[in-house]
Amino acid sequence: GKGTSMKNGSDADLVLFLNIFENYTDQEMHRKMIIEEIERRLNECQEWLNREVFFEKSKWSNPRVLQFMLHSRESDDSIEFDVLPAYDALGQYQRSMPSPQVYIDLIYTGKSGEFSPCFTELQKDFIVDRPTKLKSLIRLVKHWYNEVQEKSFPPKYALELLTVYAWEQGSEQTKFNTAEGFRTVLWLIEHYTEIRIYWTKYYGFHNEIIKQYLQVQLCKNRPVILDPADPTANFGEAKGWDRLAEKARSYASMNCCRKRDGSLVEPWNVPLAKEVPWEEGGSYCTLL
Repeated sequence: GKGTSMKNGSDADLVLFLNIFENYTDQEMHRKMIIEEIERRLNECQEWLNREVFFEKSKWSNPRVLQFMLHSRESDDSIEFDVLPAYDALGQYQRSMPSPQVYIDLIYTGKSGEFSPCFTELQKDFIVDRPTKLKSLIRLVKHWYNEVQEKSFPPKYALELLTVYAWEQGSEQTKFNTAEGFRTVLWLIEHYTEIRIYWTKYYGFHNEIIKQYLQVQLCKNRPVILDPADPTANFGEAKGWDRLAEKARSYASMNCCRKRDGSLVEPWNVPLAKEVPWEEGGSYCTLL
């Protein structure tokens, strides 16, 4: 894992890279069959596992994920699983920037975030070597998210990315004030309508096709929060940012965000929007 799991966590994501998927289209066409087969096998294995399996039925005709809960027959313990069949787009990942063709093929599918499970290794790699204290801050933010979570909130991973961005832009030190870091994440959420965040660790502006695609993505209505592993996944398009911002605004004045003298902890000075390298004389969009 990334090292940011909650100690009392009771859920797990399982990504299955299958060699029967030779491209993104194969994954889209055949994942329903795979999911149905996994569900059938789990039903057959309930007695052997000494667990009851409860499946969450998807509302989609071609679901991306199999969701189920394993419940112990001997106690109240349970674990929730998300199983995602995926095309192995990266092959033998060597912890370096993938071939541009991986992302060109992804862009040509025309599907936004549909194939993010293919890039699980990159998502893990993006976090795993970060300082221990930053990972602790991520866990704190996730704990807060669990406390305030409602239906149709932005995904938890989006807040992990906001936390990394806050630290990169505001501190980048292995030792920092946790309260200031937490306050900065809340501040970013409060100002979600101005956010434009992206990274160029795994893809960038060197390839013309990817560059043009990124410029369109970064031109969209804010918030824009691109997955560092998948440029087609924009977490700013998720529902619920307005309600999450209300929660952040109310928490920002609580005791956890105050100093010993009662004054409010100030957030780090971080930009709400990263600059974008536009072509000279280009007019892709108005930069606000």
